[in-house]
Amino acid sequence: MSDPTRPFLVIYIVWHPNFATGASLAEALRQHFRRKLFENIAGGTGLSVVFRFAALPGSAAPLAIDLDEAETSAIVVLTESALVNDPAWLAYVQQLATATDTAYLSARLFPVFLDPAALDLDLAEQALRWDLWQGTPQEKLGRLIDELSYEFCRMLRHYLAHPATSQIGEEQQFNAYLQNVQIFLSHSKHDEHGVCIANAIRERLAQGHGLSSFFDVHNIPAGMRFNQVLLHSVKTSAVLAIHTDSYSSREWCRKEIIEAKRWNVPLVVVNCLDNIDERSFPYMGNVPMIRMEPSKPDRIDQIVSRLLSELLNHYLWQCRLVVAGVNDDPNITCLPRSPELISLAWLPAASVVPSPIIVYPDPPLSAEEQDLIHQIAPRVRLSSMTEWLAGAK
Repeated sequence: MSDPTRPFLVIYIVWHPNFATGASLAEALRQHFRRKLFENIAGGTGLSVVFRFAALPGSAAPLAIDLDEAETSAIVVLTESALVNDPAWLAYVQQLATATDTAYLSARLFPVFLDPAALDLDLAEQALRWDLWQGTPQEKLGRLIDELSYEFCRMLRHYLAHPATSQIGEEQQFNAYLQNVQIFLSHSKHDEHGVCIANAIRERLAQGHGLSSFFDVHNIPAGMRFNQVLLHSVKTSAVLAIHTDSYSSREWCRKEIIEAKRWNVPLVVVNCLDNIDERSFPYMGNVPMIRMEPSKPDRIDQIVSRLLSELLNHYLWQCRLVVAGVNDDPNITCLPRSPELISLAWLPAASVVPSPIIVYPDPPLSAEEQDLIHQIAPRVRLSSMTEWLAGAK
């Protein structure tokens, strides 16, 4: 078990006190990564977000950052002319760059270049180039959040894999770190909109975030069975289900949803109904759902953002299980979302585990849902993570 007092991710945000909009931009990032969505998964008050924006008394630079205080540390530097023109702050950031390089993949520096003067920092090759992005400040903020979310996922994935990757060389670790996250686009080809929307999302995913998408029409290798490749891809991907009018009537769409639930992968449903779904597939619930008009797919950025949040939640939850040591108990089944009736399908048999416990993220399941599950499976005990931790002490 990891040290439960040591955070598995701390986000530091650094900006110069003379940067007029630095505080508002840093606060927007703080609010996003400390919002309720992540708090329920990570526990406590959510992700730790720490500011560095003022020099220490008697010093020209801020308090140093101790990279040993967390399992992984992400340092976001809001870089513009005030910072690069201050020798003390410039040296401070350069020291951080050296320290994160030494820490290898457990700590990373993310310079955000907000104007051309930031190029003087000489970290352009690893910078997020806000100054080159198109769109309004709010759209740029959304892109920054998405880019950071994906990079935090990489860091947490590396932390989770560390017991295995520590036994291999640095080059293999680096290759594993750079591996893209697969996005599976579950969609129907039997109505007007399914393929068009999937193609639009696929094009958007290809534009940024390092995300690659699995797309069945292009990615079934010659000589391999369709069902084997498809089901393996769902099991190892984050899934976007594009719910158009014919979706629920398609056998493989239904299978893809069931497999996504079976393997507890990140799943977001995009509601693109044009008219009516005669029998909405009952297992598409209990996950985030985003509405998008099928004739004008104009909310793709919001869809991608929500999928990235689900992906980050996925890794945060896995990290919390490691820290809490829940995975060490064979009687416990851990779910990344609230349990539902389909969750009972893959519990160990009563002969193997007579009284299984399902542990899931907060908040506790509603009383009526608990009663329903108890009627179907009275041997099963349900416990939110907070409830389980309180009972385990």
